[in-house]
Amino acid sequence: MSPEVQAFFDEATNTVSYVVRDPSSQKCAVIDSVLDFDYASGHTDTRSADAIIAWVREKGYQVEWILETHVHADHLSAAPYIQEHLGGKIGIGEKITVVQNTFGKVFNEGTRFQRDGSQFDKLFSEGDSFHIGQLRGDVLHTPGHTPACLTYVIDDAAFVGDTLFMPDFGTARCDFPGGSADTMFASVQKILALPDETRIFVGHDYKAPGRDEYAWETTVGAQKALNIHVGAGKSREDFVKMRTERDATLGMPRLIIPSLQVNMRAGQMPEPEDDGDVYLKVPVNKLG
Repeated sequence: MSPEVQAFFDEATNTVSYVVRDPSSQKCAVIDSVLDFDYASGHTDTRSADAIIAWVREKGYQVEWILETHVHADHLSAAPYIQEHLGGKIGIGEKITVVQNTFGKVFNEGTRFQRDGSQFDKLFSEGDSFHIGQLRGDVLHTPGHTPACLTYVIDDAAFVGDTLFMPDFGTARCDFPGGSADTMFASVQKILALPDETRIFVGHDYKAPGRDEYAWETTVGAQKALNIHVGAGKSREDFVKMRTERDATLGMPRLIIPSLQVNMRAGQMPEPEDDGDVYLKVPVNKLG
């Protein structure tokens, strides 16, 4: 059974969220949701998540899973907000504990911040499977961008997060703590070993030079032939050299500081301080 996939594009963060439905039932999953955040004011907004919630309710779907491909550094997750309104279990890769340990130190989190992944309902490992109604999903561990990156293969559709972008844009950066261009190359090969007709749904799109429209769906075959970073038989050595040199020119994502603090908590804000208010920290000279 080929899943029905509905995309929701957030232009402010160039993020694509997905609702994936079992065509034989009303069961569905939400992948990589967005909580809108204005950094200048510190205000959150739920318009992106509300669009997903409204669509799911209009269709009469039932959410079984709210899945994260990784701990995003460029947008905040709306997973707990969607769970509150639609139900479902929040899942991420088991290597979230590595990310929590790394950034728990960066943000000087106290002992109240648990670094065991317990904020999530399910921690997935390589080879795990899950179901959306009658649809089976299989889990590939595809690190390189971050240690916890997963690809969810749901029948003929693969949700790759930031590992691969559209063929004309290439691959994600590998210079965050725990990232590795060498590891990324191996992860990409794992994805490209899927059948050529497998649909690939990417986590972001930035309109490659010369392309006028946003796009987020391609295939394994197209990636193998056309991806500007890894396609047409490019070698591991060439990829690592290209990725390392390119990453050295990139600045930090605009929302990395709030995103990491929230997303490593499964989309929850840090606990309120003594005055009852919630604060996000800005570490000085620790990132980049």
